[in-house]
This record gives sequence, C-alpha cells and structure tokens, in this order.
Amino acid sequence: MHDTPRLHQSASGYDLTRPDAETIERLASGLTPEERRVVLNQGTEPPFCGNLLDNKRDGTYACRLCGLPLFRSSSKFNSGTGWPSFQQPFDPEHIRELVDGSHGMTRTEVRCARCDGHLGHVFPDGPRPTGLRYCVNSASVEFFGEGEDLPRRI
Repeated sequence: MHDTPRLHQSASGYDLTRPDAETIERLASGLTPEERRVVLNQGTEPPFCGNLLDNKRDGTYACRLCGLPLFRSSSKFNSGTGWPSFQQPFDPEHIRELVDGSHGMTRTEVRCARCDGHLGHVFPDGPRPTGLRYCVNSASVEFFGEGEDLPRRI
C-alpha cells in the first residue's frame, strides 16, 4: 500500500496541502528582497508605508507567496496602527496561528495555512462582531479586485 499524500481542502474549497521545499523556493524566486524578509523570515514592514494600507477597493487579499485567499475587503477596517487590518479571515482554515514570544512580549503570529508565509499578528482589540484585529504586512499579501481571477500558483 502506497502512502499517497491526502489533500487537505478548506471548507471554502481551497487545497491547503503544504507545498514541498522546491515549490516554495520556486514561488519565493518571484518575491522582492523586502517581501522575502517579511514573508519567509517573519519580518515586519515599517508602519504607514505598505502599499495596501489605504486600499479601499472591493476584492480579495491573497497570500503573496502561494495565492491562497486570506481576507476579503469587506472585513478590512482602519485601525490607525499603520498596517492593513482585518476583522476576520476569508476562511478560518486559511490562517494558522502561532505563539510569538519575540520582542519581549507574547503575541499571536498569523501565517498562511498552506505555505506557512508570515502575514503579521492577530490581536483581541478589533471591532465587533469578531473583536479581532488581524494586523497584516502589505508585503505578505497581494490584492485582487472584485471580478479578477485569483492566482493559481500551486
């Protein structure tokens, strides 16, 4: 009997199977140095400088590395923190949470559930109804306007 990898599909119908190292490296070859620093090395862009902070168009924010949809524009809000903020993910299964004890504090890091790319952090101080604030680096996501096809990178 062969051990064939099982596909893990989210409730919204997206494949969440982790890509192999070769695929991750192929995808990463298209990133800028800043995107690599943030997405692959858990970096943070300076506040108020990301190109998606003031984006108010309707659409979807997808993972910069693998293209998995992460947030809808309808959940975006102005938190005043200097990073794009969302109150809920596109699909909860598309976000992975980890305890982050860096910088002398305990926070909850959020990553893409498929490729493990660093997105930012989630905090329990967002607006109703969720009370959550997903604070995301613009370098970690790519915006696709309403009606645009999401990328099929994997």
